[in-house]
Amino acid sequence: MKILITGGAGYIGSHTLIELDKSGYDFIVFDNLSNSSKESIKRVEKIINKSIYFEEGDVRDKKALEEVFKKYDIDSVIHFAGLKSVGESVCEPLKYYDNNITGTLVLLEVMEKFNCKKIVFSSSATVYGNPSSNPIKEDFSVGNTTNPYGRTKYFIEEILKDLYSSDNSFQIAILRYFNPVGAHESGTIGEDPNGIPNNLMPFIAQTAVGKREFLSIFGGDYDSADGTGVRDYIHVVDLACGHVKAIDYLNKKTRIEPLIVNLGTGIGYSVLDMVKAFEKASGKIIPYKIVERREGDISTCYSNPSYAKEIFDWEAKKTIEDMCIDSWKWQSNNPDGYN
Repeated sequence: MKILITGGAGYIGSHTLIELDKSGYDFIVFDNLSNSSKESIKRVEKIINKSIYFEEGDVRDKKALEEVFKKYDIDSVIHFAGLKSVGESVCEPLKYYDNNITGTLVLLEVMEKFNCKKIVFSSSATVYGNPSSNPIKEDFSVGNTTNPYGRTKYFIEEILKDLYSSDNSFQIAILRYFNPVGAHESGTIGEDPNGIPNNLMPFIAQTAVGKREFLSIFGGDYDSADGTGVRDYIHVVDLACGHVKAIDYLNKKTRIEPLIVNLGTGIGYSVLDMVKAFEKASGKIIPYKIVERREGDISTCYSNPSYAKEIFDWEAKKTIEDMCIDSWKWQSNNPDGYN
């Protein structure tokens, strides 16, 4: 039996492949390569020393998905595929609703047709909107999101809950990520965004390597110690391990209500904290400019990850130093990404 990994050539997906292989799982990657590269799959193959089943396609393409389900004995799905830029979603909301929500609906229809009833969904802390307090627990209110990207994640969570209500043979794990950063310790795979990065760490790393003239910091007047936004940054390898724990959990249970789990460190770092930590790790000075706030952003967001420890026996192990060292190794070894 195999796991279908939608979006498996992407940043989080590619790191998850390595951790799944370590745990003895077989998988197939399904990716349209719109914001990823097949080169990442080739590099993962070298790391795990085996070939990976790869099928190129879009999750909105029902026929393509059905062919994959016919070809392979798929037991479960880890669903990473989706657009993920907060800023872009504000400018192009219909693109996000179509890609993220339509893609998920088509995937679930095909899963239902082929009696594949286990799914781990890649959700986001953005579903909490602007929380009334921090750290954030899973029982905090959701839905009052501040951008279309976050709303797509919230709507998909609701779709999954409704699906379970109609068919409780589905086993569903919803993982609410905080802010993934870092790279594999080998420095051979990492975050490689198209164009100008939307996430902080690749922007810092590209500035350090000389690809960007300076780092733009969106907002210096937030209610934080230094005026910059505060986030919970989690190493991508820790995040990948959380997906393995989720699959392990679903495989041990015969019937559970949709499981919702935060994956974060429980520590909030400001943008300037991250800049200073990266400067220390890289030995480079990161020039930056404070610019206007970005629409859809909030001041502070960090997790209470205690439920993940309770339910999965999972906790983040890597430090902010690890995150910056590994990001710098990736970027300095690959100044042009996978190109």
